[in-house]
Amino acid sequence: MMNVRAGGKPAADPDKPVDLDDVLANELGQFGYFQLRNIILVIIPIMMSSFMSEYVFSAAAIPHRCQIPECGEENMFQEYNQNWISNAAPKTGYGVSYCTRYAPQGGNMYGSLEYCPANLFNMNKTIACEGYVYANNNSVVYDFDLGCQDWLRALAGTLNSAGILLAMPITGYVSDRYGRKLALVVSVFNLSLFGLIRAFSTNYLMYLILQIVQTTLGAGTFSSAYIFAAELVGPKYRVAVSATLSSIFALGEVILGTIAWLVQPWRYMLIALHVPGFLVILYCGVLSESVRWLLSKKKYDEARKILENVARINKTRISNKSIEALINMPQQPILEKEGKPNLFRAIISSPILLRRVLTTPVWWITTIFVYYGLSINSAHLSETMYLNFILTCIIEIPGFYTAVLVMDRTGRKLTLSSGFFFSAVCNIAFVFIPYNLSIIRLVFFLLGKFSISMVMTSLYLYTSELYPTEYRHSLLAFSSMIGRIGAITAPLTPVLMSYWHGTPCMMFATMGVLSGLLVLSQPETLGTKMPDTLAEAEALGRTVDLGRAS
Repeated sequence: MMNVRAGGKPAADPDKPVDLDDVLANELGQFGYFQLRNIILVIIPIMMSSFMSEYVFSAAAIPHRCQIPECGEENMFQEYNQNWISNAAPKTGYGVSYCTRYAPQGGNMYGSLEYCPANLFNMNKTIACEGYVYANNNSVVYDFDLGCQDWLRALAGTLNSAGILLAMPITGYVSDRYGRKLALVVSVFNLSLFGLIRAFSTNYLMYLILQIVQTTLGAGTFSSAYIFAAELVGPKYRVAVSATLSSIFALGEVILGTIAWLVQPWRYMLIALHVPGFLVILYCGVLSESVRWLLSKKKYDEARKILENVARINKTRISNKSIEALINMPQQPILEKEGKPNLFRAIISSPILLRRVLTTPVWWITTIFVYYGLSINSAHLSETMYLNFILTCIIEIPGFYTAVLVMDRTGRKLTLSSGFFFSAVCNIAFVFIPYNLSIIRLVFFLLGKFSISMVMTSLYLYTSELYPTEYRHSLLAFSSMIGRIGAITAPLTPVLMSYWHGTPCMMFATMGVLSGLLVLSQPETLGTKMPDTLAEAEALGRTVDLGRAS
């Protein structure tokens, strides 16, 4: 018969060692005022982490055309919309040509800024620009004269994503060695410092170098804040808290779009975004260190004080017996080198595990590629790129919570596969909807972002449930790391629109269909116990799991 505590709560199995999850569930509370306070405290850092996407605006493409020296244009500081420009440069679907002009007839014929006739030019021959005139000054394209160098301009986004990849091991080391609080404070400080310095870039090389330095040293902000907020939340509320933290990130993107809209040019925008981050210095005296980290480092006195503080704020209690049990929790035995499971050998010897290792990284690449790609390409939806960006970020929030609602009802496979397929359908439809139906185009674009946001929330859990405990962390980290390929390539997709306007969305759709099909090749994990051994992982989908919830 099950032991029951006073108050009707099931007692812990006396033979099972007490862990922090048990204490949260039975004594401290799985989600109380203390956990809520932690979430409130990480709102600013999580929002700050979303500001790394500011390159969407600071390195945005802006309309430009060739300078026409024959008509008195001697520098870039000229009126963009000259009434005679069609005499000097060919027209395109988006207006005047960005990168070519008509060849001059030669001789001593010249016009002026007020009068520039067509007979000055050979309209049967075009030449490349020798200089540029820009429609506005709100981009590095203007400041550093990057006209018709779209690949170089897009490098800012690629370096941003590469820096995030480099930040993972650095932040992980600092967090595990020196504590979650230090990792969080240092990451936000670096993010703010180098973002502020970048506002004063004197050339594009400086801007790019500071871009990758900022993300390498500051991109650990979100993961540090996420771990800090989630580590003391009980199992019952972790999925909901995860969706909430992701929603705070999306809200930060909305604030980014709003500030970029209101504060121009881009240098002032960077200052406005990053100066508030220095408030994080105050967190040193407010944040409590992670209890899990303190226990792992045998800092028991500090852990005891924080646990007692949690009980006081949550208006619960924690017994000395539970504290002693956490302090004296048996450590996992350290295996000798020759006794450690060989991951590579396990993958090669298990066709099922090998198939999953080849499959899950594709899901991650697709999800991150489409998720960031849609945000970046939203700037081209209409003339108001700021509103487009804001809308594509707002739609993420219902996507995150929809995943929470449907995953435990329809299953992991159906949630992920339908999310991939529906996003693909929306992207294909968007390509072929006429431009004059702008509202319908916007609706399909936003539905595509909604679907991939739902996938983003579901992916972490489903990937974890497919791998056994002994290899789970390594293989989940591998999938996530390979997935950064999607983030690195996504900023380059807008450049492909110069070849065909539908290229980015067709790429998103193709990857979505591929990943949706690959999801169907894996077993359903809803209601199953997370596998501890390779044999249990291989048995998923083939046998009735004895660990199903009754």
